[in-house]
Amino acid sequence: MDLFEAAEESNAPEFTVSELTGSVKKTLEGAFGRVRVRGEIGRVITAKSGHMYYDIKDERNVIACNTWKGQVSALGVRPEEGLEVIVTGRLSTFGPQSKYNINVDSVEVAGEGALMAMLEKRRKALAGEGLFDEDRKAPLPYLPGIIGVVTSPTGAVIRDILHRLRDRFPSKVLVWPVAVQGKNCAPEVVAAIKGFNALTPGGALPRPDLIIVARGGGSLEDLWGFNEEAVVRAAAASDIPLISAVGHETDTTLIDFASDRRAPTPTAAAEIAVPVRMDLVNTVDGLGGRLTRALTGGVDARRQRLRDLSRALPRSESLLDGPRQRLDTLSMRLPNALQSAVDRKRIKLANLRLSPGQIRAGVVSDRRRLTELSARLPLVLGAGIERRRRDLNGIRLPANGMRQAVQRDRQAFEKIADRLTPDLMQARFLAAQQRLTALDRMRQTLGYTETLRRGYAVVRDDGALVTDVASATAATTLEIEFADGRVVTKPNDIG
Repeated sequence: MDLFEAAEESNAPEFTVSELTGSVKKTLEGAFGRVRVRGEIGRVITAKSGHMYYDIKDERNVIACNTWKGQVSALGVRPEEGLEVIVTGRLSTFGPQSKYNINVDSVEVAGEGALMAMLEKRRKALAGEGLFDEDRKAPLPYLPGIIGVVTSPTGAVIRDILHRLRDRFPSKVLVWPVAVQGKNCAPEVVAAIKGFNALTPGGALPRPDLIIVARGGGSLEDLWGFNEEAVVRAAAASDIPLISAVGHETDTTLIDFASDRRAPTPTAAAEIAVPVRMDLVNTVDGLGGRLTRALTGGVDARRQRLRDLSRALPRSESLLDGPRQRLDTLSMRLPNALQSAVDRKRIKLANLRLSPGQIRAGVVSDRRRLTELSARLPLVLGAGIERRRRDLNGIRLPANGMRQAVQRDRQAFEKIADRLTPDLMQARFLAAQQRLTALDRMRQTLGYTETLRRGYAVVRDDGALVTDVASATAATTLEIEFADGRVVTKPNDIG
């Protein structure tokens, strides 16, 4: 028996490892081909090359799955750990590790409950990053000049938005066409939001003041593109204020949390974006009327106030009576005041210790000295001019340029010397002498001696000026100065 069994085993064909692995691969791929498998996603690994490796499992077994880099962008749902999905792909083997795996090219969420669980998990993760915080939401412009709309160009949504804008406040609208469901929805919406933000304000294609991301109602799967993480991040990073109007009022997507304002419907988004033009016109008219009434009432109130104040004021004639009377009084007092001031100045001048004889002696001395200087000046000037001429004639000129400069200076000096003649200087001295004589005559005229010639007299008591009767009565002797001499007397002789 043992010999027979050994003979049978020796007749079995022999395979190399590669041959057996290839045979198994052909048998497995030929028997199954493309398969659809339902299960829960386990670990997920994304290699640096862009390929994805993950597991799909149930309560007893695990199957390895892979999606190549070129297939990842076509997946409807990106694999996430813990998500229940239905994967579709080709069953194959991996010989170097004696494993079989599924090359997945399609991933679907298995049921709405799994989608909701995935949505809630993603919402909490993004909320934890602060993307849904109220303090980062920007205020909407009151009256946007340009509105950018991200939606399908062929659906009813864009027509509803345009119709509502036309009814409320006609505005310029830029439409960025995108797919609103399916695998192209998320990347196209992200590109539209970023594209609007990249436009230059005031350029050939101007940058919008407001963005509306809109779509009609649908199932959770239809609206799933607006729940993608890339769309939420693009809406949160938009510098332009953004209104989300995805689905009907009961539909909620993650872009609603990241947008600056959520509208229940696309039509409501248009109503939020712009005010009603006629309401603005009526408001402006009302404000204009209020302004006119306020101005008119203010002017009337001030006019009445001015009338009340004018009635309280006295007549202009009575206002001028007091100043006019004071002017008359002062004008009558002015001559006496002027005369008193002149008398005080005259007495003060008379009290000066400088006698007329001293002043006259000083003037005579100055006139004598001036005459002596005027006689010497022509000789001194003539000698100085002659000396300068000799100095100039004795200068040797080293060069033509210097010779010409000295020649010019010599000519200028000659002109000045000709002007400084003795006759001219004598005339100037005579003019100064005449002015001095005139000043002396003015001094004599203003002096108190001229006043004495008009009949006045100066009374002194031992050299001190006497200006009243009490001082004269108390004096022992009085000296009275007249224009032609002085008299010494006693107060008793006067009485």
